[in-house]
Amino acid sequence: MLIVMEKNATPQQIDAVSKMVEKRGYEARPIPGGDRVSICVLRNKGAVDTASFIGMAGVKDLIPVTRPYKLVSRESQSEDTVIQVGDVAIGNGHQTLIAGPCAIEGEAQALTIAAKVKAAGAHMFRGGAFKPRTSPYSFQGLGVEGLKILAKVRNDIGLPVVTEVMDLDTFDVVEEYADIIQIGTRNMQNFSLLRRAGRSHRPVMLKRGMAATIDEWLMAAEYIMEGGNTQVILCERGVRTFVHHSRNTLDLSAVPYVQKESHLPIIIDPSHAAGRRDQVIPLARASAAVGAHGLMVEVHHQPDQALSDGAQSLFPDQFEKLCQQVRHISDLF
Repeated sequence: MLIVMEKNATPQQIDAVSKMVEKRGYEARPIPGGDRVSICVLRNKGAVDTASFIGMAGVKDLIPVTRPYKLVSRESQSEDTVIQVGDVAIGNGHQTLIAGPCAIEGEAQALTIAAKVKAAGAHMFRGGAFKPRTSPYSFQGLGVEGLKILAKVRNDIGLPVVTEVMDLDTFDVVEEYADIIQIGTRNMQNFSLLRRAGRSHRPVMLKRGMAATIDEWLMAAEYIMEGGNTQVILCERGVRTFVHHSRNTLDLSAVPYVQKESHLPIIIDPSHAAGRRDQVIPLARASAAVGAHGLMVEVHHQPDQALSDGAQSLFPDQFEKLCQQVRHISDLF
Protein backbone atom coordinates (compact mmCIF):
# COMPACT_ATOMS: atom_id res chain seq x y z
CA MET A 1 0.00 0.00 0.00
CA LEU A 2 1.02 3.59 -0.65
CA ILE A 3 0.13 6.34 1.81
CA VAL A 4 0.04 9.64 -0.07
CA MET A 5 0.67 12.65 2.12
CA GLU A 6 -0.70 16.14 1.61
CA LYS A 7 1.53 18.67 -0.15
CA ASN A 8 1.87 20.66 3.07
CA ALA A 9 2.39 17.66 5.34
CA THR A 10 5.00 18.45 7.98
CA PRO A 11 8.01 16.27 8.77
CA GLN A 12 6.37 15.51 12.13
CA GLN A 13 3.21 14.25 10.42
CA ILE A 14 5.23 12.10 8.00
CA ASP A 15 7.20 10.67 10.92
CA ALA A 16 3.98 9.96 12.86
CA VAL A 17 2.51 8.01 9.93
CA SER A 18 5.78 6.07 9.49
CA LYS A 19 5.77 5.13 13.17
CA MET A 20 2.16 3.96 12.91
CA VAL A 21 3.10 1.74 9.94
CA GLU A 22 5.92 0.20 11.95
CA LYS A 23 3.68 -0.18 14.99
CA ARG A 24 1.44 -2.38 12.85
CA GLY A 25 4.42 -4.65 12.11
CA TYR A 26 5.24 -3.34 8.64
CA GLU A 27 8.16 -1.36 7.21
CA ALA A 28 7.68 2.28 6.21
CA ARG A 29 9.68 3.64 3.27
CA PRO A 30 9.11 7.38 2.64
CA ILE A 31 9.40 8.26 -1.06
CA PRO A 32 9.90 11.97 -1.81
CA GLY A 33 8.03 13.04 -4.93
CA GLY A 34 7.82 16.14 -7.05
CA ASP A 35 5.50 18.03 -4.72
CA ARG A 36 4.64 15.62 -1.93
CA VAL A 37 5.91 12.64 0.04
CA SER A 38 4.40 9.18 -0.16
CA ILE A 39 5.06 6.35 2.28
CA CYS A 40 5.33 2.86 0.84
CA VAL A 41 4.20 0.10 3.20
CA LEU A 42 6.47 -2.94 2.87
CA ARG A 43 6.61 -6.47 4.29
CA ASN A 44 2.86 -6.87 4.63
CA LYS A 45 1.83 -10.47 3.98
CA GLY A 46 -1.76 -9.56 3.22
CA ALA A 47 -4.04 -6.57 2.82
CA VAL A 48 -3.17 -3.61 5.05
CA ASP A 49 -5.87 -2.41 7.44
CA THR A 50 -6.39 1.16 6.28
CA ALA A 51 -8.48 2.27 9.26
CA SER A 52 -5.39 3.21 11.28
CA PHE A 53 -4.21 5.71 8.67
CA ILE A 54 -7.31 7.30 7.15
CA GLY A 55 -7.80 9.94 9.82
CA MET A 56 -4.17 10.76 10.54
CA ALA A 57 -3.02 14.35 10.10
CA GLY A 58 -1.37 15.01 6.74
CA VAL A 59 -2.70 11.88 5.00
CA LYS A 60 -4.34 12.61 1.64
CA ASP A 61 -4.98 9.18 0.14
CA LEU A 62 -4.37 5.45 0.49
CA ILE A 63 -3.55 3.56 -2.70
CA PRO A 64 -3.23 -0.23 -2.89
CA VAL A 65 -0.11 -1.38 -4.78
CA THR A 66 -1.12 -4.31 -6.95
CA ARG A 67 2.32 -5.25 -8.27
CA PRO A 68 4.64 -7.66 -6.43
CA TYR A 69 7.46 -5.15 -6.99
CA LYS A 70 6.57 -2.13 -4.89
CA LEU A 71 9.47 0.30 -4.81
CA VAL A 72 10.19 -0.31 -8.48
CA SER A 73 6.57 0.18 -9.48
CA ARG A 74 5.16 3.33 -11.03
CA GLU A 75 2.28 2.89 -8.59
CA SER A 76 4.71 3.84 -5.83
CA GLN A 77 6.44 6.63 -7.74
CA SER A 78 4.81 8.30 -10.71
CA GLU A 79 7.77 10.52 -11.64
CA ASP A 80 10.58 9.04 -13.72
CA THR A 81 13.80 8.40 -11.83
CA VAL A 82 16.83 10.16 -13.31
CA ILE A 83 20.26 8.86 -12.32
CA GLN A 84 22.93 11.56 -12.14
CA VAL A 85 26.60 10.57 -12.51
CA GLY A 86 28.68 13.72 -12.48
CA ASP A 87 27.45 15.75 -15.46
CA VAL A 88 25.77 12.71 -17.06
CA ALA A 89 22.05 12.10 -16.58
CA ILE A 90 20.33 8.78 -17.32
CA GLY A 91 16.56 8.76 -17.53
CA ASN A 92 13.63 10.91 -18.54
CA GLY A 93 14.41 13.06 -21.58
CA HIS A 94 18.06 12.01 -21.88
CA GLN A 95 19.71 9.78 -24.49
CA THR A 96 22.83 8.47 -22.74
CA LEU A 97 25.52 6.75 -24.79
CA ILE A 98 27.91 4.35 -23.07
CA ALA A 99 30.70 2.81 -25.14
CA GLY A 100 33.95 0.91 -24.85
CA PRO A 101 35.51 -2.52 -25.23
CA CYS A 102 34.08 -5.69 -23.77
CA ALA A 103 37.24 -6.16 -21.73
CA ILE A 104 40.06 -3.92 -20.55
CA GLU A 105 43.14 -5.45 -22.17
CA GLY A 106 45.72 -2.82 -21.29
CA GLU A 107 46.21 0.88 -20.61
CA ALA A 108 47.02 1.89 -24.20
CA GLN A 109 44.00 0.00 -25.55
CA ALA A 110 41.59 1.52 -23.04
CA LEU A 111 42.84 5.10 -23.42
CA THR A 112 42.83 4.87 -27.22
CA ILE A 113 39.25 3.62 -27.38
CA ALA A 114 38.04 6.03 -24.69
CA ALA A 115 39.41 9.04 -26.57
CA LYS A 116 37.76 7.88 -29.79
CA VAL A 117 34.32 7.16 -28.31
CA LYS A 118 34.32 10.46 -26.42
CA ALA A 119 35.09 12.32 -29.64
CA ALA A 120 32.24 10.46 -31.32
CA GLY A 121 29.73 11.45 -28.64
CA ALA A 122 29.85 8.91 -25.82
CA HIS A 123 28.93 10.15 -22.35
CA MET A 124 30.39 7.21 -20.39
CA PHE A 125 32.99 4.49 -20.88
CA ARG A 126 32.36 0.79 -20.39
CA GLY A 127 34.95 -1.94 -19.92
CA GLY A 128 35.19 -5.23 -18.06
CA ALA A 129 37.91 -5.79 -15.47
CA PHE A 130 36.39 -9.04 -14.20
CA LYS A 131 34.92 -11.09 -17.05
CA PRO A 132 32.32 -13.88 -16.73
CA ARG A 133 33.24 -16.26 -19.56
CA THR A 134 31.58 -19.46 -20.69
CA SER A 135 34.94 -21.20 -20.98
CA PRO A 136 37.38 -21.27 -18.05
CA TYR A 137 40.17 -21.03 -20.64
CA SER A 138 38.98 -17.70 -22.07
CA PHE A 139 40.41 -14.34 -20.99
CA GLN A 140 39.01 -13.60 -17.53
CA GLY A 141 39.98 -9.93 -17.34
CA LEU A 142 42.80 -8.00 -15.67
CA GLY A 143 41.03 -7.75 -12.31
CA VAL A 144 42.18 -4.94 -10.05
CA GLU A 145 44.73 -3.80 -12.63
CA GLY A 146 41.81 -3.33 -15.05
CA LEU A 147 40.00 -1.23 -12.47
CA LYS A 148 43.05 1.00 -12.11
CA ILE A 149 43.11 1.47 -15.87
CA LEU A 150 39.43 2.47 -15.77
CA ALA A 151 40.29 5.06 -13.13
CA LYS A 152 42.96 6.43 -15.47
CA VAL A 153 40.40 6.63 -18.27
CA ARG A 154 38.14 8.68 -16.01
CA ASN A 155 40.96 10.99 -14.93
CA ASP A 156 42.69 11.42 -18.31
CA ILE A 157 39.79 11.28 -20.77
CA GLY A 158 37.03 12.65 -18.54
CA LEU A 159 34.44 9.88 -18.96
CA PRO A 160 32.68 8.23 -15.99
CA VAL A 161 33.13 4.45 -16.09
CA VAL A 162 30.83 1.43 -15.96
CA THR A 163 32.16 -2.01 -15.06
CA GLU A 164 30.78 -5.35 -13.96
CA VAL A 165 30.94 -6.93 -10.53
CA MET A 166 30.86 -10.73 -10.46
CA ASP A 167 30.80 -11.73 -6.81
CA LEU A 168 30.74 -10.58 -3.22
CA ASP A 169 34.50 -11.03 -2.81
CA THR A 170 35.29 -8.29 -5.33
CA PHE A 171 32.31 -5.99 -4.73
CA ASP A 172 34.15 -3.58 -2.43
CA VAL A 173 37.03 -2.99 -4.82
CA VAL A 174 34.72 -2.58 -7.84
CA GLU A 175 32.63 -0.14 -5.83
CA GLU A 176 35.78 1.84 -5.06
CA TYR A 177 36.69 2.36 -8.72
CA ALA A 178 33.40 2.30 -10.68
CA ASP A 179 30.99 5.17 -11.26
CA ILE A 180 28.25 2.67 -12.14
CA ILE A 181 28.34 -0.96 -11.03
CA GLN A 182 26.98 -3.42 -13.57
CA ILE A 183 25.31 -6.67 -12.55
CA GLY A 184 25.42 -8.92 -15.59
CA THR A 185 22.84 -11.23 -17.05
CA ARG A 186 24.22 -14.34 -15.35
CA ASN A 187 23.94 -12.66 -11.94
CA MET A 188 20.49 -11.10 -12.33
CA GLN A 189 19.10 -13.50 -9.74
CA ASN A 190 22.20 -13.76 -7.57
CA PHE A 191 20.26 -12.55 -4.55
CA SER A 192 23.26 -12.17 -2.25
CA LEU A 193 24.89 -9.92 -4.85
CA LEU A 194 21.65 -7.96 -5.30
CA ARG A 195 21.38 -7.37 -1.56
CA ARG A 196 24.97 -6.12 -1.46
CA ALA A 197 24.18 -3.81 -4.36
CA GLY A 198 21.27 -2.52 -2.32
CA ARG A 199 23.74 -1.28 0.30
CA SER A 200 26.01 0.37 -2.27
CA HIS A 201 26.36 4.13 -2.66
CA ARG A 202 26.95 3.65 -6.39
CA PRO A 203 24.27 3.47 -9.11
CA VAL A 204 23.65 -0.08 -10.27
CA MET A 205 22.98 -1.17 -13.84
CA LEU A 206 20.97 -4.39 -13.77
CA LYS A 207 21.00 -6.45 -16.95
CA ARG A 208 18.07 -8.69 -17.79
CA GLY A 209 18.76 -12.39 -17.44
CA MET A 210 19.01 -14.35 -20.66
CA ALA A 211 15.81 -16.28 -19.87
CA ALA A 212 14.15 -13.89 -17.41
CA THR A 213 10.64 -12.55 -17.66
CA ILE A 214 10.20 -8.83 -17.17
CA ASP A 215 8.49 -9.44 -13.82
CA GLU A 216 11.52 -11.46 -12.65
CA TRP A 217 13.81 -8.67 -13.83
CA LEU A 218 11.82 -6.01 -11.98
CA MET A 219 11.73 -8.17 -8.85
CA ALA A 220 15.54 -8.37 -9.03
CA ALA A 221 15.60 -4.57 -9.13
CA GLU A 222 13.28 -4.60 -6.12
CA TYR A 223 15.95 -6.48 -4.16
CA ILE A 224 18.37 -3.62 -4.78
CA MET A 225 15.89 -0.88 -3.95
CA GLU A 226 14.63 -2.69 -0.86
CA GLY A 227 18.20 -2.55 0.44
CA GLY A 228 18.11 1.23 0.24
CA ASN A 229 19.78 1.94 -3.10
CA THR A 230 17.31 3.84 -5.30
CA GLN A 231 19.82 4.39 -8.13
CA VAL A 232 18.94 1.48 -10.42
CA ILE A 233 19.23 1.41 -14.21
CA LEU A 234 17.65 -1.45 -16.16
CA CYS A 235 19.47 -2.82 -19.21
CA GLU A 236 17.76 -4.99 -21.85
CA ARG A 237 20.36 -7.08 -23.73
CA GLY A 238 18.32 -9.68 -25.53
CA VAL A 239 16.93 -13.00 -24.40
CA ARG A 240 17.88 -16.49 -25.50
CA THR A 241 15.57 -18.00 -28.11
CA PHE A 242 15.82 -20.68 -30.81
CA VAL A 243 17.22 -18.35 -33.51
CA HIS A 244 20.69 -18.59 -35.02
CA HIS A 245 20.85 -15.35 -37.01
CA SER A 246 21.80 -13.36 -33.90
CA ARG A 247 23.40 -14.07 -30.57
CA ASN A 248 20.20 -13.26 -28.65
CA THR A 249 16.78 -11.84 -29.51
CA LEU A 250 16.45 -8.18 -28.55
CA ASP A 251 13.12 -7.62 -26.81
CA LEU A 252 12.27 -4.05 -27.82
CA SER A 253 8.74 -4.47 -26.47
CA ALA A 254 10.34 -4.47 -23.02
CA VAL A 255 11.01 -0.73 -23.30
CA PRO A 256 7.42 0.59 -23.45
CA TYR A 257 6.26 -2.11 -21.05
CA VAL A 258 8.90 -1.28 -18.43
CA GLN A 259 8.27 2.45 -18.83
CA LYS A 260 4.59 1.80 -18.14
CA GLU A 261 5.28 -0.43 -15.13
CA SER A 262 8.29 1.26 -13.56
CA HIS A 263 9.83 4.68 -12.98
CA LEU A 264 13.38 3.35 -13.44
CA PRO A 265 15.39 4.28 -16.55
CA ILE A 266 15.90 1.57 -19.16
CA ILE A 267 18.75 1.37 -21.65
CA ILE A 268 19.60 -1.14 -24.40
CA ASP A 269 22.74 -3.18 -25.08
CA PRO A 270 22.47 -3.93 -28.83
CA SER A 271 25.95 -5.48 -28.94
CA HIS A 272 25.13 -8.51 -26.82
CA ALA A 273 21.74 -8.85 -28.46
CA ALA A 274 23.27 -8.95 -31.94
CA GLY A 275 26.55 -10.76 -31.43
CA ARG A 276 27.38 -9.55 -34.93
CA ARG A 277 28.76 -6.15 -35.88
CA ASP A 278 26.43 -5.55 -38.85
CA GLN A 279 23.31 -5.77 -36.67
CA VAL A 280 24.39 -3.38 -33.91
CA ILE A 281 23.60 -0.06 -35.62
CA PRO A 282 20.12 -1.12 -36.87
CA LEU A 283 19.23 -2.39 -33.39
CA ALA A 284 20.54 0.83 -31.86
CA ARG A 285 18.32 2.86 -34.19
CA ALA A 286 15.33 0.72 -33.25
CA SER A 287 16.13 1.15 -29.54
CA ALA A 288 16.10 4.92 -29.88
CA ALA A 289 12.86 4.73 -31.86
CA VAL A 290 11.02 2.90 -29.06
CA GLY A 291 12.18 5.48 -26.51
CA ALA A 292 15.00 3.76 -24.62
CA HIS A 293 16.87 6.14 -22.34
CA GLY A 294 20.27 5.16 -23.68
CA LEU A 295 22.57 2.60 -25.27
CA MET A 296 25.58 0.61 -24.14
CA VAL A 297 27.69 -0.35 -27.15
CA GLU A 298 30.91 -2.32 -27.51
CA VAL A 299 33.61 -0.49 -29.48
CA HIS A 300 37.18 -1.56 -30.26
CA HIS A 301 39.80 0.06 -32.49
CA GLN A 302 41.23 -3.38 -33.37
CA PRO A 303 38.31 -5.80 -32.97
CA ASP A 304 40.09 -8.59 -34.86
CA GLN A 305 42.64 -8.60 -32.02
CA ALA A 306 40.14 -8.21 -29.15
CA LEU A 307 40.40 -10.74 -26.36
CA SER A 308 36.62 -10.76 -25.90
CA ASP A 309 33.61 -10.19 -28.20
CA GLY A 310 35.51 -8.72 -31.12
CA ALA A 311 32.91 -9.91 -33.63
CA GLN A 312 30.21 -7.68 -32.14
CA SER A 313 32.42 -4.64 -31.45
CA LEU A 314 32.01 -1.60 -33.69
CA PHE A 315 34.95 0.25 -35.16
CA PRO A 316 35.17 3.83 -33.80
CA ASP A 317 33.96 5.33 -37.10
CA GLN A 318 30.93 3.04 -37.02
CA PHE A 319 30.17 4.17 -33.49
CA GLU A 320 30.35 7.79 -34.63
CA LYS A 321 27.78 6.96 -37.32
CA LEU A 322 25.59 5.28 -34.69
CA CYS A 323 25.73 8.37 -32.46
CA GLN A 324 24.66 10.64 -35.32
CA GLN A 325 21.75 8.44 -36.33
CA VAL A 326 20.53 7.89 -32.79
CA ARG A 327 20.57 11.63 -32.10
CA HIS A 328 18.46 12.29 -35.20
CA ILE A 329 15.90 9.70 -34.09
CA SER A 330 15.82 10.98 -30.50
CA ASP A 331 15.22 14.52 -31.75
CA LEU A 332 11.91 13.36 -33.22
CA PHE A 333 10.42 12.82 -29.75
